[in-house]
Amino acid sequence: MKLDASKICFGLTTELDQQSLATFLQLCGRPQFAEEFASRLSSEETTELVDHVMKLLRNHLNENEYHRLFLGDTHHHDHKE
Repeated sequence: MKLDASKICFGLTTELDQQSLATFLQLCGRPQFAEEFASRLSSEETTELVDHVMKLLRNHLNENEYHRLFLGDTHHHDHKE
């Protein structure tokens, strides 16, 4: 799928916000961009960004979804104690 950054628009509808955010996140995940951007952040900015994203992930994904969707770990199993 070709990403079209010109279609990103926030604040009109929830559906458009969700589609725009999905495109935005995919653009952020491009290796060349991710490496260049990461190299420009301070240690404090890096910590703030990771803390915020991890908080959102914990709030919106269960453990299996986190492993499967975010980490791409297809072999993760629930560990019940």
